[in-house]
Amino acid sequence: MTAKYYKYLLEFKRPSGTSRGVLLEKETYILEIFENENKGIGECAIFRGLSFDDRTDYEEKLQWLCENISQDFEFLKEELKEFPSILFGYEQALLNLKNGKNLYFPSDFTERQSSMMINGLIWMGDVDFMAEQILEKLEQGFHCIKLKIGVDWNLEHEILQKLRQKFSKEKLELRVDANGGFSKDEAKTVLQQLSDLHIHSIEQPIKAGNWNDMADLCAETPTPIALDEELIGIIDFTEKKRLLEKIKPQYIILKPALVGGFSGSDEWISLAEQQNIGWWITSALESNIGLNAIAQYTFTKGNQMPQGLGTGSLFTNNFETSLQLNGEQLFFKG
Repeated sequence: MTAKYYKYLLEFKRPSGTSRGVLLEKETYILEIFENENKGIGECAIFRGLSFDDRTDYEEKLQWLCENISQDFEFLKEELKEFPSILFGYEQALLNLKNGKNLYFPSDFTERQSSMMINGLIWMGDVDFMAEQILEKLEQGFHCIKLKIGVDWNLEHEILQKLRQKFSKEKLELRVDANGGFSKDEAKTVLQQLSDLHIHSIEQPIKAGNWNDMADLCAETPTPIALDEELIGIIDFTEKKRLLEKIKPQYIILKPALVGGFSGSDEWISLAEQQNIGWWITSALESNIGLNAIAQYTFTKGNQMPQGLGTGSLFTNNFETSLQLNGEQLFFKG
């Protein structure tokens, strides 16, 4: 077995506002594994400024993996635990090597017998830009929309109020993502305002790492809280369990590239389900390679909630996609 990797820069169609500023391009790494005549491909989808493995020795570790690719999986998994996005790409490449073509997790989804519901994602921007995106998603038939908030809450609150006036909670599920944009005191007020508007949930209302404050908020919140960035960098199984027992969130959100691939996601899901904590899966600006693998994995988990998997169309130079979006339904087209 041999392996190689290369760096790839994904270019956004339009500058995309995130909690980490405006993005013009997204760096990623493609890993290829070869055995006999077969090839497996995976994406080591690092997210600069957010990934736990955003380190100066990242490529060095990727090269090390290529040189040791024939080693036992459990050994390599342990060696890569501090490089979750590399483990993510390695798992993909192995699965693709085994299943061939563009398959990672064969299922009714990849047999084109089933689809998945996703949420529509609204990017940060001025009111007109956000309103334009919302209208577009509604026209496409989305019943669940996720908005980024925490930049200008007064304006964002106004947008949510107008949306709710037009669409009841039965017609439109609204999720918001604060990316840690509020203080604890601000969050208390925002959580009540969101509850008044029947908002489904809020992701990461305060900055990650403040377990006591987050636990206080989760214990009293009128709006369900979902942990997102809070999970990044928690790689030990016992520590994952401790975090969930301490904070007791209503939901957790899993980005496989950031939480240790599919094996890391499996650990979080098993712990969450033991504690009656809900969960869903989202992408994290991967190329179509990583997005395809995440979508196939997500389907096998049997979660009926709308998933956050619709970012493949953001780039001008993405790889060919195996996925097709029809309204809010994501299909595998092969």
